[in-house]
Amino acid sequence: MMYKKTVLKDNLRVILVPRKDTAAVTLLVLFGVGSRYENRRISGVSHFVEHLMFKGTKKRPNTLAISKELDGIGAEYNAFTSKDYTGYYIKADARHLALAVEVLSDMLLNSKFDSEEIEREKRVIIEEINMYEDNPMMYVEDLLEQTIYGDQPMGWSIAGWRKTVSALTRAEIIKYFKHHYHPKNAVVILAGQVDQKAVSLLAKKFKLIKAKKTKFAAVKLKQKIQQIKVLAKTTEQLQVALGFSAYAYNNPKLYALNILAVILGGNMSSRLFLSVRERQGLCYFIRASLNIYQDTGSLVIQAGLDKSRIKQALTLILSELVKIKAGVTLEELKRAKEFLRGKVALDLEDSSALAQFFGNQELLQGKIKTPAEKMAKLDLVTLKQVKAVAQEILVKNKLNLAVIGPNLKKQELEKIILQAKI
Repeated sequence: MMYKKTVLKDNLRVILVPRKDTAAVTLLVLFGVGSRYENRRISGVSHFVEHLMFKGTKKRPNTLAISKELDGIGAEYNAFTSKDYTGYYIKADARHLALAVEVLSDMLLNSKFDSEEIEREKRVIIEEINMYEDNPMMYVEDLLEQTIYGDQPMGWSIAGWRKTVSALTRAEIIKYFKHHYHPKNAVVILAGQVDQKAVSLLAKKFKLIKAKKTKFAAVKLKQKIQQIKVLAKTTEQLQVALGFSAYAYNNPKLYALNILAVILGGNMSSRLFLSVRERQGLCYFIRASLNIYQDTGSLVIQAGLDKSRIKQALTLILSELVKIKAGVTLEELKRAKEFLRGKVALDLEDSSALAQFFGNQELLQGKIKTPAEKMAKLDLVTLKQVKAVAQEILVKNKLNLAVIGPNLKKQELEKIILQAKI
């Protein structure tokens, strides 16, 4: 799959990923700023800025004016904030590319940051925080990262705290926006039915504010023993997240770790799915996945468990970790590689996934590997490398456990972990 990178005069990077077999195009703009760039006083501001980009410009004075224009062409549009970056996208019929570029550039360059809208949006974001905290299956992921990273920006919620969101001022929001939303800190990606002519269109419209270099504080991990965080909540099911600190984006061991995660709990033929769900009926949902950042990462096992059999379930999960440290089979290795190959092929059928695939690499790693190049690296992974990664990552002093549910006793959970041979 081919792509073309162009760097404009103001250092804005543009990535074109043309595909002839689609009538759609995705315009994605990524900024290298997320919640980890914040301090305690303004926690939640990255996410707040993202919300305000949809609240109106001089040309399009309110949310309705923006949404009517995009709804009028049947476009999909939204934004997202992570700990490492913030993204904005419009996916539309390629015939309407000029309009998509015009609207998104107007939002990002000319948003009003209206004082009344800011006060109103504070209430909306607080309700969003409430929604996440009321959903144990979602909130247990936040709780796990609090456990792994502790009291530093990587351990804080992306949305911030109610008190910091409520206290944010218009001046603080605009200052943060101007500091981070600049050409050197942005990548614009066009994927789908697009050609080189689009670059001149982007150059005309995306003239971002010039600003200082954006930095974040490096993660500090001081974990020496297992860590457990328990949140008491009346639920029918226990939500459990087990996490081990792992590798950052550019670490070559990530290919082996990806394969390990697939074999452990990445699909319906994985070890955890078969052992915990199919054979013992201890859960409906269980998976292993990776959370990867610029300078750190984690391997996460998440499950919704029968609350009356937590000891049996957690003991079984830990025993599977012990087993996988002894190694995986050649058949498992081959299947995992083919699974990942197929997953990438299916994901990249969509122009928005294509944009994200190329954009994230450019923004966060400073270099791009095509899907074929990534698959070639994956093919080189050996049984020995998967075993070495398992033995390095799955150790007791890197273990973090977050649990949400009723009648939980931390001492009992600690006892289960201490008895495990991991």
